[in-house]
Amino acid sequence: MRKIIALCCFCYSMIASAEASEDTAVKFAFYSSAWGENALEGLRLVALNQTENPIQLNSIQFINAGDESEITKVQLGLDVPALGYAEVALPYHDLVSNDECISRTMDENWRLVEISNYTLNPSVRNLIIEDTDSFRIYQCEKSVTTDWVDLSTNETHRYNEWVLYHFESRPLP
Repeated sequence: MRKIIALCCFCYSMIASAEASEDTAVKFAFYSSAWGENALEGLRLVALNQTENPIQLNSIQFINAGDESEITKVQLGLDVPALGYAEVALPYHDLVSNDECISRTMDENWRLVEISNYTLNPSVRNLIIEDTDSFRIYQCEKSVTTDWVDLSTNETHRYNEWVLYHFESRPLP
């Protein structure tokens, strides 16, 4: 439980740090302890609504670059307050298969940390890197379609955007 709370606080700080640098109205991050443990423990999504109105984040569809007809849809229905955060625990969705960059990276002793629609860097994560051989961040990109509704106006929004898969190198034994 402590691990989940720490990850949740970590994601909130990541989204807050990325706010000023990008113009997407809704920022989000997926994370799962399953990625580090090879278990199917589920996903957690943290979302930040940067609009002045409450919204409902309905879905995020992951589009396979090799076959755009192959889509993994994560159905949400998550209400997010104006200028606020919300989070939800989800069943496990396979967001890592059928992508050459992700497969290659995970085969090379990298651990998936987060999938988000904003960039990360070590300074955002409050890390001081003294030994670049023991820690690196590596990213893979994937297209997504994000659907949400402004709950004040009932206006629907659909954005084609990208997400980054953020990996860290596993420490050597």
